[in-house]
Amino acid sequence: MTVSIRLAVSALVLTAILLTAAASSLLWWRTAESISRQLASTINEQIVAAVRKEVSAIVGEARAAHTAIRTLFLQNVLDTREADKREFVFLSQLQSQATISWVAFGWPDGSFFAAHKLGDGHLEMMEISKTDHPGQRRIDEYRVIPGDIEFETRRFEPSDFRVINQAWFKTSMGSNGPQWFRVLDHPIGPRPSIAFAGPIDVYQERQGVLAVVIEYTRLSRFLAQLEVGRTGTAFILDKSGELIAAPDKDADELHPAHSRIDMLPLARMAMNEAGDRGGDDAWRRRLSSDGAAYEVALTPLPFPGWSLVTVIPEAEFLAPVETTLRRLVIGLAVGALLAALLSAMLARSVIAAPLARVVGEIRHVENFALDQVRRHPSRLAEIASLSGAIAEMAAGLAAFRKFIPADLVRSLLRQGIEAKPGGSIQELTVMFIDVVGFTGLSERMGDRVVPLLSRYLDVASEVIVAHGGTIDKFIGDAVMAFWGAPTAQAEHALLCCRAALACRQAIEAAGVRDDQGHLLQIRIGINSGRMLVGNVGSELRLNYTVIGDAVNVASRLEGANKHYATQILIGAETKRLVEGAMVTREIDRIAVYGRTEGLAVYELIGSATGDARPAWIIHYEEGLLKYRERDFAGARYCFEAALRQRPHDRPAELMLERCKLLEQSGADDEWSPVATLRSK
Repeated sequence: MTVSIRLAVSALVLTAILLTAAASSLLWWRTAESISRQLASTINEQIVAAVRKEVSAIVGEARAAHTAIRTLFLQNVLDTREADKREFVFLSQLQSQATISWVAFGWPDGSFFAAHKLGDGHLEMMEISKTDHPGQRRIDEYRVIPGDIEFETRRFEPSDFRVINQAWFKTSMGSNGPQWFRVLDHPIGPRPSIAFAGPIDVYQERQGVLAVVIEYTRLSRFLAQLEVGRTGTAFILDKSGELIAAPDKDADELHPAHSRIDMLPLARMAMNEAGDRGGDDAWRRRLSSDGAAYEVALTPLPFPGWSLVTVIPEAEFLAPVETTLRRLVIGLAVGALLAALLSAMLARSVIAAPLARVVGEIRHVENFALDQVRRHPSRLAEIASLSGAIAEMAAGLAAFRKFIPADLVRSLLRQGIEAKPGGSIQELTVMFIDVVGFTGLSERMGDRVVPLLSRYLDVASEVIVAHGGTIDKFIGDAVMAFWGAPTAQAEHALLCCRAALACRQAIEAAGVRDDQGHLLQIRIGINSGRMLVGNVGSELRLNYTVIGDAVNVASRLEGANKHYATQILIGAETKRLVEGAMVTREIDRIAVYGRTEGLAVYELIGSATGDARPAWIIHYEEGLLKYRERDFAGARYCFEAALRQRPHDRPAELMLERCKLLEQSGADDEWSPVATLRSK
């Protein structure tokens, strides 16, 4: 690992200051942390006291309500079948006891009656009778008004609730006194609750079972009233870790609890770690989850098996300490930075900045951007000497840029391709460009051909580079270029075809003319396929190029233009890749020089504009199809139609000549619609 001179000097100054500051800050942090934890413990004790008091009150209210109603039954003040008085007593208990949700009574024959709160604003009384309306639940709903209740509606609903199947009923029918039960099923559906239930005997005859029920939602509403810090929470769990209640201020008999339970796993973790403990003392631990620390306390409640678990994020009470410490650290850091600035500024202006500029010039050389290299003076002799040496090196390298493709070198450097023999097989597109009649032109002009050739090569090179091509080499008047490497190009074939059309237009627009005043004509061959691309050569001399059969075919296609008097011929794979984007026509199936098998050859006409293909192309390709089917008369008719629409089309003239000869001489069994080109 390396660091700058400026950082090294600054670090020496900062280290001494910060070590002293860190030692004093750590001592202060430890003291503040201890005080904050004591504060958290005090908050927890207050919460536990409030919850224990509330749970004791809830348990006491349930017992008191059960005792009061049971006494009325035992003293024969109220008969279990006396509906009006029973309803009045049950409703009065619901109204007088805020935490009670149900007062219910079940008879041995399966009949059932209950008064039930519907939140704070409504009550309902329901009855399931085995004689009147069997299988139906009668519901009378009341609205609570100040000091009274007001009847609203009566309705009947189907019900499959059977009180004799409930555990609290069955157990109480066989017991001698009331006890607590956990209840889930109610006539209106599942409602997690606890019930204080016991038998009612009148004159030593068991009348049924009376139950006072408290839904857990009432506990959730109470927990929501507690302030467990700003972001902490409290849970009531049973001994198995099942959730009894979590804070929800809107929970009641109509609204199930939708509590924030993201800290519930920590509460259950505390239950597991605490295990079976006796006594009423709180169990406290510091637990961690997802990188955050929490203070967790578990305290038994005055209900069998219940415990209160409070979870307070450590940041809740350590945040002020951390804020103060952060301010202290910031203050110390600012002071340390100011003390180090003078030394850092000196190191920067004298050493670091000049070196950074020199490194920047080396980066220019690395990226082969030699024209951007500059000489930088410095007060330090060594840095000035280094800058001068780099500038001289760049000047020497710049003299060789015209002998090598600079853009190619930059691309290879960016991709980290080492200058050693090697390559890979890739699907690319290669193009060969040649000047028509260059041999005779060079004989006539002698050394005067060099400026003409340079102008032509300049125009072609600019177009190829502008279309993303890589110029491989110049072979006399020929240009070899390829697309798809070293930078990958998804549309390498399309880019190459566009470059070919642009080359033809650019040479015409530039007005490049030979010694006789004629515009310079070019032939282009294009082919796509899998080929070897990479550094080819020896350890002494390398050339980044492409080789392979697909490359050879492109060279042969360039030469085939001479036979068909065309300008741009492309291979079948190139045609497939540019289908829809370019207008082409199939010229023939030929066996080029050096190959025996036939391959399809296409002429590149131009870019597709969305219009229908020209009629002369359609006639030509129809004639080509008939020609291959040995329908020479039909083929001749199609080629003649193509020539009427495009006179002097040399491929159509050649095919027409072939058809006339074959009509006269006929075609034997060995005849093949593949033309053999005898020259390159």
